Amino acid sequence: MFIQTEATPNPDTLKFLPGQDVLGEGTLDYASEEEAKASPLATRLFEVQGVARVFLGSDFVSVTKSAEADWRHVKTMSLAAIMDHYTSGLPVIEDGAQQAGAEDEIVYEGDNAEIVSEIKELIETRVRPAVAQDGGDIQFDRFDPETGLVTLHMRGACAGCPSSTMTLKQGIENMLRHYVPEVTGVEAAL
Repeated sequence: MFIQTEATPNPDTLKFLPGQDVLGEGTLDYASEEEAKASPLATRLFEVQGVARVFLGSDFVSVTKSAEADWRHVKTMSLAAIMDHYTSGLPVIEDGAQQAGAEDEIVYEGDNAEIVSEIKELIETRVRPAVAQDGGDIQFDRFDPETGLVTLHMRGACAGCPSSTMTLKQGIENMLRHYVPEVTGVEAAL
């Protein structure tokens, strides 16, 4: 098995490509070993000293290290953990584990439903594929029709990335404001 690694815009995050499906569809983001219990792969990665966050994508794994950790150790041990996982035959996630987007969503009605539909379509077709190439994900959280503010979840390499604010403001916000005039701004969910 050959696992490729790619740098991301976040210097504390590396993207690992095992050459096969990780989740196939959806994403999972784990900020702690406790959260990762439903994923044998993520649990194995959290056993690597210095791993602070694990993000599972369709065909990639993003690993974020703690600020004090050294990539020479974390990268080598993460590659070994991913290789060990895939040779073990264990599933990436246990049956019944909840994937991102499965939580309750706000229901919008009338014109607001149409606006939110346009926002989601733009995020799905233009933003998410580009962000996934960098080892992250961005998901719609909510739209405030009174202020025109769109709130998005930054996940994977995007979470804590120094350039994520610029991506939100200069990239996503400008695009959404261009195509959806009701949008006045974009912010990251806390």
